Amino acid sequence: MKTILILGAGLSASSMIRYLLNASNKEGWQLRIVDRDLSRVEKLIEGFSSAKALAFNALQREERIGEIKNADLVISMLPARFHVDIAKDCISLRKNLITPSYISDEMNALDQEAKAAGIVIMNEIGVDPGIDHMSAMKIIDHIKEIGGKLHSFKSFCGGLVAEEYDDNPWRYKFTWNPRNVVLAGKGGTAMFQDNHEFKYIPYNRLFDRLDRITIPNHGKFVGYPNRDSLSYKKTYGLDGIATLYRGTLRRPNFCKGFNVFIELGMTDDSFPMTNAAKLRPRDFLNAFLPYIPNLSVEQKFKYFLREDRMYLYEQFEWLGVFGADQDFGFEGATPAQLLEKLMVRKMSLSEDDKDMLVMYHEFEFEHNGKAKKIVSSMINIGEDQTYTAMANTVGLPIAIGAKMILNGVLQEKGVTLPINKEIYEPILSELSTHGIVFNEEELEIQQHV
Repeated sequence: MKTILILGAGLSASSMIRYLLNASNKEGWQLRIVDRDLSRVEKLIEGFSSAKALAFNALQREERIGEIKNADLVISMLPARFHVDIAKDCISLRKNLITPSYISDEMNALDQEAKAAGIVIMNEIGVDPGIDHMSAMKIIDHIKEIGGKLHSFKSFCGGLVAEEYDDNPWRYKFTWNPRNVVLAGKGGTAMFQDNHEFKYIPYNRLFDRLDRITIPNHGKFVGYPNRDSLSYKKTYGLDGIATLYRGTLRRPNFCKGFNVFIELGMTDDSFPMTNAAKLRPRDFLNAFLPYIPNLSVEQKFKYFLREDRMYLYEQFEWLGVFGADQDFGFEGATPAQLLEKLMVRKMSLSEDDKDMLVMYHEFEFEHNGKAKKIVSSMINIGEDQTYTAMANTVGLPIAIGAKMILNGVLQEKGVTLPINKEIYEPILSELSTHGIVFNEEELEIQQHV
């Protein structure tokens, strides 16, 4: 009997837990799942004697260490900033660990210690990062194997509302942590490479410098660059490539509108607003507009938009930025927190809504003297409010990876991510049986210069 310890059972964990539960009797697994919301976990594991819901503070070492000691595998779904502490515990107790988060410098520094302990710390095995790496490496390796030379690689991913439920002017509803959406891009300047030139986009220009993408049968999207695409040159083995770009997908309406909030300063999370508890939505907006006597908030906002962006006005009116709700603000709120509250009220998924996960890759390469292009795209629609597309695409790769570790199929040690064929091939193959399938098209294009 092997024990899997799951730390955190938030919205992205449901599909992972379902997979592991369904496999638990056959594989001989026991699941111990820790979360502050005990009732949520109990509902997810109802009917399974192979799982137990636990409620303790997983952030406190003295409370989690006993559970880690008795586990064969730890899966951390905690916020990324806590993964290093969990990893240190796993190294000292020689327990394998999986996280879906990016490998930080602090985590990477534990590589030799993890190898010495004989364990694997598998990171970046969700959707983005995760499925993006695996699906990209499948094609990159294919191009290399046939003797092709890759010139350009662009990759985009986005969590959106399914088209059938896409019913607001922003064409967006929250499918994961709203705070992360509101603060997207604030971590630093976006860096990528375009035709051998290094490009840098500061936060205040991020949502205005967009790539335009059309996916057949699904319409138009735009992509804004992720923080650091350049680091994946080494990860993917792409030294010498001319163009390397990783970005996030949204509908065009969202980015143009959100850029207005950035320009106004309403995404700032660095200070509490004075008198925040008494602010109404229109007061919140007005705090970032100039004082102009005899002009209403609406008029000042139109002045700020300018004539060329007036088409966006409807989006802001629908969002309720001119509202007079007395219970909007709260004590000590930052601008970003109030913006999040404003957006969540109107952009949350309704009970019957379904979400959509979109992934899109473009590869341009030369093979046998011909310039070619491979376009690979994946659209996944959620089942319901529990087993969403986000939960499926984040959780299923983790669960399949967990099975590979526990069954001794995955032998890699140290701090790593799923970019090797021995890891990504079986995971992608099994994901296809769950409806997570990439459509690939190869085209001949104008000769690359």
